[in-house]
Amino acid sequence: MSEIDPERARLKLRTDNKGWKKWGPYLTERQWGTVREDYSQSGYAWGSTTHDMARSKAYRWGEEGIGGISDNKQHICFAFAFWNHKDHILKERFFGLTPSESNHGEDVKEIYFYQDSTPTHSYQKMLYKYPQTAFPYESLVKESTKRSRQEPEYELLDTGIFDNDAYFDITIEYAKADEQDILIKVTVENRSKEAAPITVLPTIWFRNTWSWGYEKYKHKPTLTGVENSSIEIHHSLVGHFHLYADHPDELLFCDNETNLERLYKTPNPTPYTKDGINDYIINKNNESVNPKKTGTKASVKYDDIIPANGQKVYRLRFTNTTTNNPFADFDTLWEKRMQEADEFYAPLQKGITDEKLKSIQRQSYAGMLWSKQWYYYNVFEWLKGDPSTPKPEGNRKTGRNSTWKHLYTSNILSMPDKWEYPWFAAWDLAFHTLPLARLDPDFAKRQLSVILREYYMHPNGQIPAYEWSFSDVNPPVHAWATWKVYEIDKETNGGVGDTVFLERIFHKLLLNFTWWVNLKDKNGNNIFGGGFLGMDNIGVFDRSADLPTGGHLEQADGTGWMAMYCLNMLRIACEISLKNPVYQEMASKFFEHFLQISGAMQFMGDNKLNLWDDGDKFFYDMLHKENGDAELLKIRSMVGLIPLFAVEVLTPELLEKLPAFKRRVEWVLKNRPDLASLVSSWHHHGKGDSRLLSTLRGHRMKMILRRMFDENEFLSDFGVRSLSKYHKEHPYKFTHEGGTIQVDYTPAEATGDMFGGNSNWRGPIWFPMNYLILDSLEKFHGYYGTDFKVEFPTHSGQMVTLQEASEGVAKRLLSLFLPDANAKIPMYGEYEKFQKDALFNKNHLFFEYFDGDTGKGLGANHQTGWTGLISEIIRHLHKVAE
Repeated sequence: MSEIDPERARLKLRTDNKGWKKWGPYLTERQWGTVREDYSQSGYAWGSTTHDMARSKAYRWGEEGIGGISDNKQHICFAFAFWNHKDHILKERFFGLTPSESNHGEDVKEIYFYQDSTPTHSYQKMLYKYPQTAFPYESLVKESTKRSRQEPEYELLDTGIFDNDAYFDITIEYAKADEQDILIKVTVENRSKEAAPITVLPTIWFRNTWSWGYEKYKHKPTLTGVENSSIEIHHSLVGHFHLYADHPDELLFCDNETNLERLYKTPNPTPYTKDGINDYIINKNNESVNPKKTGTKASVKYDDIIPANGQKVYRLRFTNTTTNNPFADFDTLWEKRMQEADEFYAPLQKGITDEKLKSIQRQSYAGMLWSKQWYYYNVFEWLKGDPSTPKPEGNRKTGRNSTWKHLYTSNILSMPDKWEYPWFAAWDLAFHTLPLARLDPDFAKRQLSVILREYYMHPNGQIPAYEWSFSDVNPPVHAWATWKVYEIDKETNGGVGDTVFLERIFHKLLLNFTWWVNLKDKNGNNIFGGGFLGMDNIGVFDRSADLPTGGHLEQADGTGWMAMYCLNMLRIACEISLKNPVYQEMASKFFEHFLQISGAMQFMGDNKLNLWDDGDKFFYDMLHKENGDAELLKIRSMVGLIPLFAVEVLTPELLEKLPAFKRRVEWVLKNRPDLASLVSSWHHHGKGDSRLLSTLRGHRMKMILRRMFDENEFLSDFGVRSLSKYHKEHPYKFTHEGGTIQVDYTPAEATGDMFGGNSNWRGPIWFPMNYLILDSLEKFHGYYGTDFKVEFPTHSGQMVTLQEASEGVAKRLLSLFLPDANAKIPMYGEYEKFQKDALFNKNHLFFEYFDGDTGKGLGANHQTGWTGLISEIIRHLHKVAE
């Protein structure tokens, strides 16, 4: 057996977030405007702590920074600040708009890219493009506020600030010499034809844990300057470190304490507040930094004029060792870590010869790894307030997240986007785990395990949804993600599967499944509601709220998700049963439960109410009114495609290994002919019967696929739309009490604020759902083989296999990132800088969603969490090509 590369060897040393993973990119990019920092009476988090307040206010629950790192509990933090000698504040944090300032919800207004990272963060790299002229804070707000929902967002490029290349490319890199010895490099490149000044401020500070009335420190953490070359760091919990700087101009010190005078007009306990370094540099206030060179926040200051088209490199070293020459081996170690990063990625990209595809895939992996964040939220303490701060208003006790007092998070979690969504989001995280499992299977498995622990999951079995409302209902995709991660890990581990992981997760998922059955099957008929389920702008109503009509919804997607959940649990139970036969009973339970749900989707009750409309050949939600009437809400949306996801194949080989389960399957098929008709069998010569479990078979599946692969309906040039284009010419209208609600095809940003925020699912391309479609098509192909064919547009009317159709969708998704016949990259739309300038387009953004007609990237633009699934799609297409 060949020796594994150094990075994989480091991963095998331990499976937790310690050792080589003790330090990483665990700072968020936006702590202001989060629920956790909101102690206001109104509960409006965006106004409780604003961007303007952020430089002056000590945070309670976490820290933010540009290109930052911290230890795994965020006690010691390090990040960068910059000043272009034009701005009215230091660039210490990325700027963006709140929902009330932007016409399409919160939006970061900066340009930056995650370029590289290894799983242990032994090497990592990102790029920030910093304008040399005054950053247009005011104009971004002013112009965005003026724009309507019908207009596009006003972006940083729209201001013209990059038109003459008057900007710096700032590359931030880290390379670990050892577990607690980190080399730091920042390279500033002047892209202008004129020399330009810049101040670079590598900054180190302690998260404030001492101001809230809980912790009594005998020895408060301290930073102390040593001559003008290093900072000593003392922290009782983390240890003793040095930050060595290569020929700095100055060391500056203040305290990570709120500037009470600036924010609240009350006296400060210290003259050296959190914004002291900002005031020293911007306002020339010599009294805002500590002349004794001590504090809890400190910056290394570099002032330079960067020549036209020139560059300057700054080096630092953060280490728990003492040395007289910290930079002697710097370059040698640096090259070694970069080489090891290449060695790590080589087998993951084996055989991919297209450099563009390799770049997209590696940067998507980098984004996944940079998007880790230490997430801290003790809901009990947050609700009652802190001893040393004013008590929250009384309505807080019954307001947001008040039923989640048990929830206590203090973990490294994968964030959806560290500026737009820098908070816990359970169903996003499920999709993140697939690419993460390629890089670091143990981390991926821990992500799924942690959100199901007793201090996350509600005692009633509900999985917390997301920070803004833990009680909201997300699609139950975690069993699916668990199985996918298990398969990836098994493949990586030479065919040996971690059934202990499966068994641990299975028990917790069983609690969650029971919560769904007890609370979301309103009439006990195996037809499910659920509410939100990720489809927040795709229907007539806000499904998380009470219906304006009264009554309740029975949801095609809720029922489809639960059928899928059953099959995922069935497959997991079968796998565990191969080692522990007692789980065959659980496999039988989920086999029969799936049949009950699948049967209910066919016909419901004596009056034959049906989620399937035989005239339209499509699944719809059903509205049950208070007077007993019911009607289908005939919107052709992703809701009707989700039943496609409920598919599993039981092979004869598997059934032979599970005799008790096989007997039960055969008994049900023999004694319940009504249910037996829901299971397709396929006789394969020499192997016996394979069993297809699916809510769709034969005619219905062909009808669904016909709509899905129709370019006038769901199929876009860039993937599968979330709403049929049919509604562009035929909007759906629902009338109630004289008023009409209209649903029409909106391929890009939402044009109304019916559901608030940036709810944009009414038409665009959405990566997680497309990936589930690809996964389902592959399973169906595995059963039907080449005998089952469908029409797919790119094959000129020829019938294709389901595998070929899956490849067709995958290629359309990939085309979002690649130049088309006109040399235009669809996701970058009309922005010429990204279309033609190699300094921009050699880097890749990973948008939240994409215009259903043009492919333009929209929403959060670092949503590597689920758009990072492009790495799996590239891998899939490559394997197919082989």
